[in-house]
Amino acid sequence: MSKNHVDVWNNCLKVIKDNVPSISFKTWFEPIVPLKMEHNVLTIQVPSPFFYEYLEEQYIDIISKTLRKEIGDDVKLEYSVVMDNNTQANTKPYTVKLPAKNKSDLKNHPLSVPLDSEDRSIKNPFILPGIKKLTIDPQLNPDNSFSNFVEGECNRLARSAGYAVACNPGGTAFNPLFLYSANGLGKTHLCQAIGIEVKERFPEKTVLYVQAHKFITQFMDSIRNNNRNDFVHFYQMIDVLIIDDVHELTGKEKTQDIFFHIFNHLHQSNKQLVITADKPPVELQGMEQRLLSRFKWGLAADLQAPDFETRIAILKKKTYNDGIEMPDEIIEYLASHITNNMRELEGALVSILAQSTLNKKEITLDLAKQIIDKLVKSTRREISIDYIQKVVCDYFNMQVDMLKSKTRKREIVQARQIAMYFAKNLTKSSLASIGSVIGGKDHATVLHACKTVNNLIDTDKRFRLYIDEIEKKLKL
Repeated sequence: MSKNHVDVWNNCLKVIKDNVPSISFKTWFEPIVPLKMEHNVLTIQVPSPFFYEYLEEQYIDIISKTLRKEIGDDVKLEYSVVMDNNTQANTKPYTVKLPAKNKSDLKNHPLSVPLDSEDRSIKNPFILPGIKKLTIDPQLNPDNSFSNFVEGECNRLARSAGYAVACNPGGTAFNPLFLYSANGLGKTHLCQAIGIEVKERFPEKTVLYVQAHKFITQFMDSIRNNNRNDFVHFYQMIDVLIIDDVHELTGKEKTQDIFFHIFNHLHQSNKQLVITADKPPVELQGMEQRLLSRFKWGLAADLQAPDFETRIAILKKKTYNDGIEMPDEIIEYLASHITNNMRELEGALVSILAQSTLNKKEITLDLAKQIIDKLVKSTRREISIDYIQKVVCDYFNMQVDMLKSKTRKREIVQARQIAMYFAKNLTKSSLASIGSVIGGKDHATVLHACKTVNNLIDTDKRFRLYIDEIEKKLKL
């Protein structure tokens, strides 16, 4: 005698309820509706693609065991995924192979269920409910285009990868594209430039730029308003998703979990993800390993502090775009005194222009010096990796190029390690950035250098004197 699908599922639920937390049972099992049972194939209806993927990842083992107990080893499970909150017409069946009885053979194969209706209305965190997908505001600043992005040695890899992604979103090996740097070095400009270029080349694609803190706020609101599925559905519709400052998700387990499933869905659907952070994936603390591993699937590219020539080019680009003429000596003064943050550099330029306009003063070098002294404390003592290398090399009477060479001479290696030590302690640059600038080394080499210097400080009085004297010179 064939078993009724409702009875089968209810019997399974009795076992499942005793083996999962009550809140998990209410969240993930009570919404499931058994639809039919034919030829040992049980069909259950789930509310959304995200719901289906979560069941597949977290609970497929216990579902498999209870179904085999009720029906037999040849049982099959079929999901009917509701594609819209308001209608059942778009349900689609997906047959899922249950895990093998041998636990060592268990494999999870979640399927990405596409949202294939282009004109369906859906609740949108950015716009009013009922507005169609094609009207989603990408949240991009038109000034942050590739044409306004100044390329230099400091950002060439990141810029080239970003442009390649913009020309073929989802179709390159750079998915996700992970951009990282300290604050004020152009991450936001570059990731928005990618979005702007995609919209120009592919107007039909849905692009969205969102800061991580806004993503967190939206997710918390969706939980409070009991419309988390709408939140997930919305992000699953995006063709190019740009998440800025993803490091702000650290320590927020629930938000990371929801982002993990959105990431999986988009990546499996060949949609493009662009992510920025203040550190490379390997240095992000408080982030789930499964997310970190996915951040490494594509390309991680850093943006370093621009050199003197690039800083000058940035200032000249800014003045040209604003239709302003400024003497070269003033531009060079700004570029030489603000080295680590391009927002501060552009802010100083704006302040000079404002002082000149409001007070009807001529733009002179003296005016620039007055404003710089007010805006940036101790600008003459501002410490950059380049400055640290110069001070260290001057102290040991060697050329800076020697630090970047491959020589293994003891005195060169020691000077390089000292430069890395001070760069780690006196700048906000990542270990990877420090290593890249000082000799093209990796972050592990920088960590080893810092450990070596600390050990020598504790055991070698002469070496400790070197460190003290160099530190005084750096802080003059």
